[in-house]
Amino acid sequence: MNQELRNIQTSNGATFQDSIPVSFGNDTQAIEAIKQGVAVCDRSHWGLINISDDDRLRFLHNQSTNNFNILKPGEGCETVFVTPTARTIDLATAYVTEDAVLLLVSPTRCQQLIEWFDRYLFPMDRVAVKDISSEYAIFSLMGPESKNSIAKLSGITPPDAPHPSHQLISLKDVEVRLTVGSGLATEGYTLIVPVNNAAKVWQILTETGAVPMGDRLWQQLRIEQGRPAPDYELTDDYNPLEAGLWNTISFEKGCYIGQETIARLNTYKGVKQRLWGVRLNGMAELGNVVKVGDEKVGKLTSCTETTNEDYFGLVYIKTKAGGVGLKVQVGNVEGEVVEVPFLTHQDIDS
Repeated sequence: MNQELRNIQTSNGATFQDSIPVSFGNDTQAIEAIKQGVAVCDRSHWGLINISDDDRLRFLHNQSTNNFNILKPGEGCETVFVTPTARTIDLATAYVTEDAVLLLVSPTRCQQLIEWFDRYLFPMDRVAVKDISSEYAIFSLMGPESKNSIAKLSGITPPDAPHPSHQLISLKDVEVRLTVGSGLATEGYTLIVPVNNAAKVWQILTETGAVPMGDRLWQQLRIEQGRPAPDYELTDDYNPLEAGLWNTISFEKGCYIGQETIARLNTYKGVKQRLWGVRLNGMAELGNVVKVGDEKVGKLTSCTETTNEDYFGLVYIKTKAGGVGLKVQVGNVEGEVVEVPFLTHQDIDS
């Protein structure tokens, strides 16, 4: 980890676990900033992969669920990498530049994806894959004042561009890539910052009003908002349709890894289970069976205590069992199924 950045974050009150700032001891203040101001989260432990050379767009188009062939520099997309049987590997965000594609990937999937790409690269492919995670810091701004904060620091008001559009800007003479989207359903931006300037940019952001927040709160918000994560909701047991990631899938594009399975599930309404949020009256163990009466209808994949001292989880529920409003039993805990803003599900009757 960048020691200079760590020193500044320590002075902000950070505690660390595996070099990740997990808490700044200010969760209530950070939540308030997300609602009314701006908070900043260090996501530098996430993976950043650079895909370059002439065939980069074609290669990624064939490797994942979204349509890369239509993307131009300054544009991007969220996409899912899946196995040949459409089981989920990771949800990634792609940023197309003039000469490369930057992939922001989950912390536990960077090396696996690089090895996965190598497996599908052939001698004639003009594609270069490089892990550049150690060369950049990743900071996400969240909250309604994010745009004003960027405008104040850069002198440029970010345009109302779709997620995940991006551009290079200067923050107090430091060139960073400003990308639309916080990584969650909360409005905001993500900054890709050269690592040698990470401490300077973090200090600029916090000194001008951004409230630092730790990874533990990020994980809480991830669950409350429904962003699926590898090893929890994104595993060999589930496909991206079940995971509520319909917005990351192009049904018009040609063949890609896992395409036949996904197309068949869509055509024949074959989605047997869906990912939902669940409000709980207590903490439940991950992996607990979800029941309606005596019938097993699903599984708990994530659970957290919220800032309001309530409990919230993510559950896969059999499609035929129902959805929003369903009363369930999760182990010894009672719950009610609710929608979460990050996910999209197609109406099975449509």
